Amino acid sequence: MTQKTQGVAYPYFVVALLLFVLQVAMGLWLGIQYFVTVPQSVVDVFPFATARAMHTNLLVLWLLLGFMGATYYLVPEETGTDIAWPKVAYAQLIVLSVTGVAALVGFFFGWTQGKPLLEIPRPLDLVVVVAALAFLANIGTTMFRARHWTAIQGTLLGGLVFLAVMYLFGIPFYRNLAEDWYYWWWVIHLWVEGAWELIAAAMTAFILLKLTGVQRSVVEKWLFVELGLFLFTGIAGTGHHYYWLGAPGYWLWIGGIFSALEPLPIALMVWDTWKDVRHRTTPLRPRLTWVYLLGMVILHFVGAGLFGFAHTLPQINYYTHGSQVTVSHGHLAFFGAYVLLNLTFFYLAIPRLKGYANGQYDERGGHVGFWLTSFGVVGMSLAFAVSGVLQSYLERYLGQPFMVAQEPMRLWMAIVAAHGVLVVIGVVLIVKHLLTLKPMPAGTAGDLAGS
Repeated sequence: MTQKTQGVAYPYFVVALLLFVLQVAMGLWLGIQYFVTVPQSVVDVFPFATARAMHTNLLVLWLLLGFMGATYYLVPEETGTDIAWPKVAYAQLIVLSVTGVAALVGFFFGWTQGKPLLEIPRPLDLVVVVAALAFLANIGTTMFRARHWTAIQGTLLGGLVFLAVMYLFGIPFYRNLAEDWYYWWWVIHLWVEGAWELIAAAMTAFILLKLTGVQRSVVEKWLFVELGLFLFTGIAGTGHHYYWLGAPGYWLWIGGIFSALEPLPIALMVWDTWKDVRHRTTPLRPRLTWVYLLGMVILHFVGAGLFGFAHTLPQINYYTHGSQVTVSHGHLAFFGAYVLLNLTFFYLAIPRLKGYANGQYDERGGHVGFWLTSFGVVGMSLAFAVSGVLQSYLERYLGQPFMVAQEPMRLWMAIVAAHGVLVVIGVVLIVKHLLTLKPMPAGTAGDLAGS
């Protein structure tokens, strides 16, 4: 059942997509600097640390805006009622966008907390907290007024509340540096491998319901599994970050072993849904949306699960922690788990918001963007991995100085940048396709009726 206030989601999608382009462009600039010596005059104006802060904070911002837009689309349909305060939703988008711009400009002038991924200064942190509280109040009020609860709603709301609560631990500074990083990891890990996993599971379940019409019980049972794994592996998995913090050694084993299990429920949810609908005679459409969904499941499991597990065991993590191996895991995990999730949801929601029949749209041109971006990120992650193994051996095992170890890594970082070019081109094509989406060409829509 479509609700009129679902249109609130579209501006969130647009802003998120534009920030996505800026984020990957900044990432390409960072990659180039690993193998090209940038003139000091450029470094003085635009240091590497500033570009890195912009790249990572843009990632967090556009993903969160995508999640919020998806929530504003999903909740009215799940509850069967309109958003409680649509004007608050628009105001929240404006506030967060202005805060993001202020943070990016502030980075140029050294206005930063200096904490990776959490660089924005405390005054802007407080603005984000106010906007997040307004968002939760809006969504919570909508759900409670409707008095119609589903597992998707509950999982989504739980993930959003946990996300907001965890953010608070990163705002204060702690006198002891180990304690400060301890709570920093609470924010980073329990966002990405806790709250965000719950949000991802809820969004994936909703997408599957809308694409297949599968029985709700088929997908919702995996949401309960996800909740269990979140409480068991997501929280316990934080321990693999505790290597240098003075925490008890058993946390390294607990964290290293259990972290890899978190993507399993989402993969099993899609597998179970496919088993339920595989006997249909009509193809699963729109094909491009399914390509994104399956790409998300596969790369989520590989990037977050396999790549994560490969370097979080204590004996390996001793050498690889904070190296380019970590960067390899991070890029593929974020892309597979959350970038493709947002893009899948955009391809589900935008055609419906535009009123296209059966949510079908003209896919021509859209597949190229997906494959360019995916090939680019996978290639980039593999090159990061090789570079990180070299770095770990040369710096951490042989004890070579940083700049000496960088020299044999240059070739692999050039390969990273080459794949980064593919990513930028692919992302531009994806964003252009989404923002100019057209209905299914005449003569083909009938073939897909009832699919």
